[in-house]
Amino acid sequence: MLKRYRYRAYPSGEQQKSLSQLFGCCRVVFNDALAARESARKAGTPIPGKSELSAALTAAKTTAERAWLAEVSSVPLQQSLADLHRAYANFFDSRTGKRKGRKVGAPRFKKRSSRQSARFTRNAGFAVLEPGGGIGLVRLPKIGRIRYEASRPLPAGPSSVTVIREADGRHYVSFVVDEPVPAALVSSPASERYAGIDVGLESLAAIVYDDGTREKIANPRWLRSKERRLVRAQQAYSRTTKGSKNRDKARRKVAAAHRKVRETRLDHHHKLALRLIRENQAVALEGLSVAGLARTRMGKSVHDAGWSTLTRLIGEKAAQHGRTVHTISQWEPTSQVCSGCGVRDGKKPLDVRVWVCPSCGMRLDRDYNAAVNVLLAAGLVERVNACGGSVRRVLACADPVKQEPAEQTAPCGAAA
Repeated sequence: MLKRYRYRAYPSGEQQKSLSQLFGCCRVVFNDALAARESARKAGTPIPGKSELSAALTAAKTTAERAWLAEVSSVPLQQSLADLHRAYANFFDSRTGKRKGRKVGAPRFKKRSSRQSARFTRNAGFAVLEPGGGIGLVRLPKIGRIRYEASRPLPAGPSSVTVIREADGRHYVSFVVDEPVPAALVSSPASERYAGIDVGLESLAAIVYDDGTREKIANPRWLRSKERRLVRAQQAYSRTTKGSKNRDKARRKVAAAHRKVRETRLDHHHKLALRLIRENQAVALEGLSVAGLARTRMGKSVHDAGWSTLTRLIGEKAAQHGRTVHTISQWEPTSQVCSGCGVRDGKKPLDVRVWVCPSCGMRLDRDYNAAVNVLLAAGLVERVNACGGSVRRVLACADPVKQEPAEQTAPCGAAA
C-alpha cells in the first residue's frame, strides 16, 4: 500500500531562498501551460498535449524571459506539467461521470501567497539520510541537504519526496513509500463488539454498541472556540497596506491561526477513529451528503465538525486493522423511526433532541435512537436482536438510569 510520511523541515536561509526560487519556477510553468491551453481553447485551435507543453518548456529555457528556469532542477518542472495534466483529466472525468464523487472544477492559476510545493521523483537523484537522534536529512539537487524532524523512521525507500511551504511559512517534506500492510495490524486481536455511529453538531458522534453500552463524543467546535482570535488577526491583516512587509506578517498570523485549528481537529479525529477501530470488529456509519449540508445555514458548523475527515479516517484505519465498515444510505430515515417498535413518526425540527414515540411510548434520545437505527440498517440486525429488544430500549431512550419511583419497575421510556 502507498503511504505518505510527512515531517517538519528546517531549511537554512540559503536553502529557503533556493526553495522560493524553485516554487516560483514550478508556479510559472504551471500557469504558463494553463494559459497556453486556455488560449488554444478560446481560439478554437488544437489544445497542446503533455509532450507539446514539455517541448515548449525546454524551448522557454533558451529565451531571455525564461532563462532562469534552467537554474533549478528540471524534474519538479516536469511534475508541474504532470499535475496540470492530471487536473484536466480529473475535471473531464468528473464531468462525464467517469470520476465518482463531488464534481471537480477546472484547473485554476496558482497564487504566490498560497501553499507552494515541488515534487522530486527517483530520477531526480534525491537521497534520504537518517543519522538518528530524531534528525533526518534529505538531499535535493541544486538545493542541498535539508534537515527535517524524523519523528518516526521511514519503513522503506521513498519513491518521491515533496517539499511543501504552507501559507504560514512552515516547511515540510512528504515522502511516498510503498510498504506492505504490517502483519501486526492485519492480525489485530478480534473483537466481538459492533458499533453504530450517528454524527451531529450538538454532539460530534453518538455511539451505541451491541453489548448494551453507549457514549456521546462532545463537539469541541475547534473553529468556534478560536473565532475571536481569528477575527482579530484578520482585522489586523485588513488594516495593513498592500505590498508591505507588515501585511505579509499579518497574513502569516492568519494562516498560523487556521493551521492550529486544522491540526487540532485532525489530531482529534485520528485518535477517535483509531479507538473505534481497535475496540470494534465492525463499525456502522451513515452516508451523508456533507457538500450539500455545507451549503445550508449550518455550513460553517458542518465544516467545523469535519464529518468527512472522520469517516475517511475510520475507513482507512479499518482497512489497516482488518475491520469492517458498513455505510448505510443517506436516505435512511434514522431520525424518524423509533428503534424500539419501528414506527415512523416523520421529520422533526433540529431543536427537538428528545421525543416520545406515539406508538410504544418510549422517550427517545434523538442521537442515540439514530445510532441504533444505523446499527440496524447496516445488516447487523441478528446480533442486536440476539441481545433482546430491551437492550435497544436502553440504548435509544433518553434517560435509561432514571431513578423516579414511578419508573423503577417499568422499562425505560414505557408509557405510564
